[in-house]
Amino acid sequence: MRAVQYKRFGGPEVLEVVEVETPRPAPGEVLVKVHVAGVNFFEALMRAGRYAVTPPLPVFPGVEVAGVVEALGEGSDLHMLGARVAVPLFATGRGAGGYAEYIAVNVESLIPLPDALAFEDAAALMVQGLTALHLIRQAPPAGRVVLIHAAAGGVGSLLLQLARRAGASRIIATASNAEKRALACSLGADAAIDYTVDGWQNEIGSQAAGADLIYEMIGGSVSRASIEALAPGGEMVFGAMGRFELDTADIERMLGLNQSLKGFALLPLLTPENLRRDLLELFDLAAKGELTVVQGGRFSLEAAAEAHRALESRKASGKIVLVP
Repeated sequence: MRAVQYKRFGGPEVLEVVEVETPRPAPGEVLVKVHVAGVNFFEALMRAGRYAVTPPLPVFPGVEVAGVVEALGEGSDLHMLGARVAVPLFATGRGAGGYAEYIAVNVESLIPLPDALAFEDAAALMVQGLTALHLIRQAPPAGRVVLIHAAAGGVGSLLLQLARRAGASRIIATASNAEKRALACSLGADAAIDYTVDGWQNEIGSQAAGADLIYEMIGGSVSRASIEALAPGGEMVFGAMGRFELDTADIERMLGLNQSLKGFALLPLLTPENLRRDLLELFDLAAKGELTVVQGGRFSLEAAAEAHRALESRKASGKIVLVP
């Protein structure tokens, strides 16, 4: 079968398609034919050697797939054959290998998919959907003026909708171009501004007296500008691993205004129980049309490098996926 790997860290060009043996499911496992593999920004950082965790080489990337059970290992339920499933590899201990035609996984790691849910949407609701859902739980937006960065992206577009459902009083979105800002408004933002323009944070004053809550997943200079847009007593949730650039002066300024900074990392929040429950909830919302999943592009395995370039350029909206 075909699979994507990289044997050195670097740009998207290090991604290559190789032929490897199709796995055989062991007892208690099933073989899943991959219909869609999700692509995530942290995977691009990891490929470049710039992530908080450096994996041993070679790496077979891909932490979330959706597909169909094609073969069963000994002891597996015969009724599972042909089932449409999601596989959150990032939460199984295996952690990778999804950029491939097939994967063999433990039966217990499978999450059933509603018939009305597309494989592409299922992929978007794993890492990015769970991130958005847990951000809402870690920092509830009810009754607050909320600022959501990269609101047309995979996480941001879902976070925006969940924040609206959770009772945010006003949502200000940021995005890098007019098309993305229009998309954010169509998903429920009250206003949208361009965070790539110097001084963008000053526009928050024309929208509200500062943001009570900021979800910040970009990092770098955006974080520093964001605290200038934060209302006294406000809270900024930071989840851009490896891109923290706030210094002591920034933190002291926040302390002087009774502001708080909360870190966010998804994996420590997941348990086998809440992982399954939360994914089923997200899948159900999307299948019923109560949560819109924005798709950003479909690429073949051979075009994995192009998919990573599209992701890193930040030109795409929503979720980018590979289709073996």
